[in-house]
Amino acid sequence: MGAEVVRYTYRLRPGARAERALRGEWHRCRFLWNEAVHQHRSGNRPTFGKLSTLLTAARRSNTWLRAGSQVAQQQTLRTYGQALGHSFTVKGRGRPQPKSRKKTLPSLEYTTRGFSIWDRRLVLPKGVSVPVVWSRELPSEPTSVRVYRDSLGHWYAPFVVRREAKRAPVVDGGIGVDWGVTTTATTTDDRHDLPHLGHRSRCAAELAKAQRTMARRRRKPGRQSNGYQRAKRQAARLHKKAARQNQHDSRVWAKQVVDNHHLIAVEDFKPKFLAKSTMARKAADAAVGAAKRELIDRAERAGRKVVLVKPAYTTMTCSSCFARAKQQLGLEERTFRCETCGHTDGRDRNAARVILAVAERGHTSVDGISHFQPPSGSVDGAA
Repeated sequence: MGAEVVRYTYRLRPGARAERALRGEWHRCRFLWNEAVHQHRSGNRPTFGKLSTLLTAARRSNTWLRAGSQVAQQQTLRTYGQALGHSFTVKGRGRPQPKSRKKTLPSLEYTTRGFSIWDRRLVLPKGVSVPVVWSRELPSEPTSVRVYRDSLGHWYAPFVVRREAKRAPVVDGGIGVDWGVTTTATTTDDRHDLPHLGHRSRCAAELAKAQRTMARRRRKPGRQSNGYQRAKRQAARLHKKAARQNQHDSRVWAKQVVDNHHLIAVEDFKPKFLAKSTMARKAADAAVGAAKRELIDRAERAGRKVVLVKPAYTTMTCSSCFARAKQQLGLEERTFRCETCGHTDGRDRNAARVILAVAERGHTSVDGISHFQPPSGSVDGAA
């Protein structure tokens, strides 16, 4: 197999001087982003080339901008241009919005000529040198890096590198995946189910305590106190701990599914509507969207065949005779019973087998991922 482009992320530990320099660079890039948004709203609709010309003129006359890195500033404008073009091509996607000083987390991008690695430290323009926690060695020379800070105040650096793609084991057979809340992922084989482990619910009491402390210490006018900031960091730490646990579980589960199946049929489930229901908290704890993205990305890299199946009628269709029930099953009904053939199975397990049947009898696109909508009447498209 050939090479693949991946990101290797490492923790950064900048000192006080380096962190001030990174924040100052971010404020310059944020200023340019907001100026680009203003230019677009005023009717100029500038392209990346025009923005680059304006940046060159601004750096000549503005000492504050000239004190920063031109590479990072150009990358900010390039990212804005890509986001603006993506907003026109993707239906329903909003245009780029201004970046707030208080709410937006710092993020800087550097190409090859804007950074280097010397003495196992990340060296950025204007004499900024940051120690890197090298948890593993880079497989090749990086082509770009993005330096960002998370909600806890930790700095990270994902390097873009090329590495030899690992050949996935040769296997046959397929698997269907149905998403849920009680069980995050129910498959056609119960050995590959992803149970709902409830990482967020286990720390709910501690999180509620931190949030009450935030509410008690919050000042409506003026700058927030150090006690409020400590409570805010504690709440963010609990959120991130649960998110990392969910991410780890999703990666382990996705690797197991991808290594043992060639065809992976995934329910094209949109968990957004659950945020407005009574299951919002439990749905967020299940992290269906993160598990779905991890499974699809890993399957693509391994060269597996992935089919996204619309969830319409998968719960109402029998996986044995493919007859459709006349009435939709309520959420409290967890057992599927077919009135035509008498087949009885778990609601989610039956839906997973229907999803696999749709993928096996459907058609996939050239890139290996397709959206297949079963026609009304049957699963395989026959009359």
